[in-house]
Amino acid sequence: MTQEVSEDRLDTIFKLQKGLSEMMNLDRYPKDSEGRVSALCTAIMHEAVELQRTTNWKWWKTPTEFDKAEAREELIDIWHFVVQASLELNLTPDDILDEYKKKNEINRERQRNGY
Repeated sequence: MTQEVSEDRLDTIFKLQKGLSEMMNLDRYPKDSEGRVSALCTAIMHEAVELQRTTNWKWWKTPTEFDKAEAREELIDIWHFVVQASLELNLTPDDILDEYKKKNEINRERQRNGY
């Protein structure tokens, strides 16, 4: 039951992202798949930096209180671009689960072997 609920939620996220992308003016969006994936990678990296800026990673600076709400917002920005990249690569939620399981097993094997 839990797996089905999770898959339904991921399906919902994909539908919401598809609807959002259909609303956007894409005149400046690359026309080819490789260009779109590259642009999305750039967006993901910049959003990751924005997420990092919510943390106290600067050891030379006086720390401030961690703003979890702001960090969550930045993480969701990353999700938007990751889901869009998934759509660009014709990945479905089922494909993502399958690929995740494969890579997770590889990573587990690496840990067992002292990677």
